[in-house]
Amino acid sequence: MSRPSFHAGPHDPIGAFCVENHCAQPGTPGGPLTGLKFAAKDLFDIEGARTGFGQPDWLRTQKPAERTAPAVQRLLDAGADLVAKAHCDELCYSLTGENVHYGTPENVNAPGRIPGGSSNGSAAATAAGLVDFGLGSDCGGSIRIPASYCGLLGLRPTWGRIPLDGAAPFGPSFDVAGIVARDPKVFTAANRVLLQDSSPARPISKVIVLDDAFARVEPDVASALAAPVSRIVERVGAQSHVVASPEGLAAWFEAFRTIQAYEVWASVGPFVTHAQPRLGPGIKERLDWARSVTPDMHAAATAKRKEVRARISELLEPGAVLCLPTSPRVAPLRNTPMDQIEIEYRNQAMCLLCISGLTGLPQVSLPLAHLDGLPLGLSFIAADGRDVDLLDLAERATEWSA
Repeated sequence: MSRPSFHAGPHDPIGAFCVENHCAQPGTPGGPLTGLKFAAKDLFDIEGARTGFGQPDWLRTQKPAERTAPAVQRLLDAGADLVAKAHCDELCYSLTGENVHYGTPENVNAPGRIPGGSSNGSAAATAAGLVDFGLGSDCGGSIRIPASYCGLLGLRPTWGRIPLDGAAPFGPSFDVAGIVARDPKVFTAANRVLLQDSSPARPISKVIVLDDAFARVEPDVASALAAPVSRIVERVGAQSHVVASPEGLAAWFEAFRTIQAYEVWASVGPFVTHAQPRLGPGIKERLDWARSVTPDMHAAATAKRKEVRARISELLEPGAVLCLPTSPRVAPLRNTPMDQIEIEYRNQAMCLLCISGLTGLPQVSLPLAHLDGLPLGLSFIAADGRDVDLLDLAERATEWSA
């Protein structure tokens, strides 16, 4: 295995790549990803480099990694060249892409607006053409939101399919590793390598539109998504409309929020307590609340999670996918007030994003719409393990929308 290099970083005009712990490594020649370049979110270990997790005090307290995370190694072994570590939100506990310590990568497809987080560097670099694809992670929406804001394809795979050894701990019962890319074929190839899945895709036979999810977005967002939904339904050939959560998606988000916070405090609480790091706005308040979540609160939320899983399993008939907006909005402006972007906007988004998180099901976000010239993602959720079927749908849907 070749060792990583620690020379000066690559050309980075948008502020997407880590500087202090930069590293790069060539892929093994001859694999299916040979000739492609990628950046890896700075929560994945790279042998010989320190992992920063979007937090300077975390970086300061880390020793160089003894081995490369398997998710990264799979891509290297398949021939892809790692060109840099990519910035992430602080301790990955945000969806904005604005890091008070390292700045905000430029979103070239939405100038003056945020790239989304927490896989902000991976997404921004991919959108800017600095790499062919980005490796990120998704707990609450950290691949799907940047994909929507930056106009990329993004997959949150089935939970547990991709090893997360060598990744900084966060919310273990939600965390997944996944890919963002501009090109559908690159997207499929990189995800198949990450999934280690060469099985043939099975066709999607029905689109189930989640009416309560579309009801949670502004009318202009729903209108912008209507045309791509219609095109896909026409090609697939069958459609139905359902209300996913009779009690309201906000109740599902509350269960997600509680479980996630309980797990996040177990993962990073000891560091926060011991190191007393300077935390950015939004992150500090969220961690303060996470500290307060009790075992009884966690148990009640876990019981609700079981109900959610049963409900979605009931809706997802064989061969069907659920259809919903990826995000309630296009990318917000940079420097939007903290209370608005970290509370109001985040809570609105999480009512959509929590469905896949609570169920562990795969979700793909496709850049099939625009609003006022800005990218807007449309999402599909498939049954457990049907990740490659979503990849096939992504390629076909992109062709249908061309």
